[in-house]
Amino acid sequence: MVSRPDVTVLGAEALVPRDNVVRPAPNRFSHVLEQDQPYWFDRAEPHPQPDGVLAAGTPVVVLREEEEGEQCRVVTGSGLYVSVDRASVGRLPHDDG
Repeated sequence: MVSRPDVTVLGAEALVPRDNVVRPAPNRFSHVLEQDQPYWFDRAEPHPQPDGVLAAGTPVVVLREEEEGEQCRVVTGSGLYVSVDRASVGRLPHDDG
């Protein structure tokens, strides 16, 4: 007999919007988050609560810097495309050897 956990249905807040997923996800990165960083799916509709938090040390690709404000749009290795504070994004050193 196999024991299975009870089924749990996640709320709508657990879903990542289709526009916030990049496939295929990047496998080379230009930047890294220097501290734990809250992220937002869409900064065009400002709200005080972030949609989640990315851990310090997360490698990212910066795709777009916002014209106004202190945000930039990044993609993580899992393909998550979000806005984060530009000040927490540091450039990775490149190995030219």
